[in-house]
Parts: sequence; structure tokens; C-alpha cells
Amino acid sequence: MPTDAAQARSALNPWRLAGWGAVAALLLLPWVAMQFTRQVAWTPSDFAFAAGLLIGAGALLELTLWKVRDVRYRAAVGLAILAAVLLIWADGAVGIF
Repeated sequence: MPTDAAQARSALNPWRLAGWGAVAALLLLPWVAMQFTRQVAWTPSDFAFAAGLLIGAGALLELTLWKVRDVRYRAAVGLAILAAVLLIWADGAVGIF
């Protein structure tokens, strides 16, 4: 059974912190841009959509890294999640699909 110290170390993994920090930065970027230009005009629903998409993808990636041990499968699932996020984001941005 893992100890409290082992759980604390896994929660403070630098890759994990970087990934969730990137999600936070991607969500803050449009808000900061809205302070300087009128060309970026996100509504609260846009932020909710982006947050759901990015947090959902991050949670799926966390689940994959937790359950899958083979590095090749981890990479394949990670690339599939990234491709799905980019496809959904592109469709949400310009509605080409």
C-alpha cells in the first residue's frame, strides 16, 4: 500500500504539473488577449467549452498513464487524444466539419 509520502511525490511530478499548468495557460491566454484587443471576443460559454475539452483530455491522459504500462500504447493513446482535441478545437473555432 502506498504511503502518504509516495502519494505526495506522485502528485508533485514535474511532468504532471507542467501538463496541468499548460491547460491553465491555454485557458488564460484568450482572457489575457481580450484585455488588449477586440479581435478576441470569447463568451463564458466559450471558456466553459474550452475548459471541458482541455480538462477532459487531461483526465483521459491521466487515466491512460495510470492504467497502461506499455510506453508504445501510452504514446499511441496520447497522440489520439491530442488529435481529437485539435480536431474538436478546429471545428469549434471555424465549424468546418
